[in-house]
Amino acid sequence: MTPTLREGESGREGQSDGEDRSTPTPAIARLKKRPDFLAAAKGLNCARGAVVAQARHRGDGCPLIRIGFTATRRIGGAVVRNRAKRRLREAARIVAPLHARAGCDYVFIARGGTVSRPWAPLLDDMKSALVRLAADLSASLGELPPQRLQTRPD
Repeated sequence: MTPTLREGESGREGQSDGEDRSTPTPAIARLKKRPDFLAAAKGLNCARGAVVAQARHRGDGCPLIRIGFTATRRIGGAVVRNRAKRRLREAARIVAPLHARAGCDYVFIARGGTVSRPWAPLLDDMKSALVRLAADLSASLGELPPQRLQTRPD
């Protein structure tokens, strides 16, 4: 039996996998209340492969990233929906600290192929959705893309 991880634990303490740990990872919390899911649904969305991602900037000044997961009955029974959400949670645990924006809420919705999709393409789907949403959020907030912030030598 594998040990259960609490929220905020990665289960990789003391392991060296070649990743650079010098930059602090943003704090990530779970969305659990229906109004939070409904608010995220009114924000931006992006469908990629087996994942639909919704995002909204909270605007409360808190740097916390909040993530929620859902699967409709359309993709299958309870066993299939739970398996899809478990896969999305694990993919988000890996990808979100690298590509999610601080101060935003994200909802990941499982699609029909979430359970059967190979692991690497599922990670790519989630990564590309987060990158696209980050660009869209920057544009909607009136921020310039990072490459335009660099000053040219005069």
